[in-house]
Amino acid sequence: MRAYIRRRLSSPRALRLLLNWYRPYRGAGIKVTHINADFSSATVIMRQHWYNTNYVGTHFGGSLYSMVDPMYMLLLMRSLGNDYIVWDKAASIKFIRPGKGTVKAQFAITPAKLADIKEQAASGDPVLPEWDLDITDEQGDLVARVHKTLYVKKKAGR
Repeated sequence: MRAYIRRRLSSPRALRLLLNWYRPYRGAGIKVTHINADFSSATVIMRQHWYNTNYVGTHFGGSLYSMVDPMYMLLLMRSLGNDYIVWDKAASIKFIRPGKGTVKAQFAITPAKLADIKEQAASGDPVLPEWDLDITDEQGDLVARVHKTLYVKKKAGR
């Protein structure tokens, strides 16, 4: 079943549509607006609604983190292909200012970073790539900064 799902999600459009119908994303008002054809970048937004607003009238912090949680893992899985194991390893979020209105996060995996991960993983040892990601509001002001660490390992015998 997992192989079937992976094949069905081989296009950026299919992955974007699936994520936009994924109940936790829909329930938080999160929308994936773009995934690049080679899975090297993506954009996610979250509009403010009554169901993702906290007691003081700003975006709920858990929803801010939810909008960025799986994206680097999914992009890297698709970019590396089936010869690699990719997992989220660790994350932290630092809230800078209250988020109101529509917030946005843009993800990018550069060709140099991808090549570096492949080179390090060639030995068969785990690699722990890291990214810093900004969540910004409509004016471009920083709302939160997320630090992500992934686990990447080349599958044995490949």
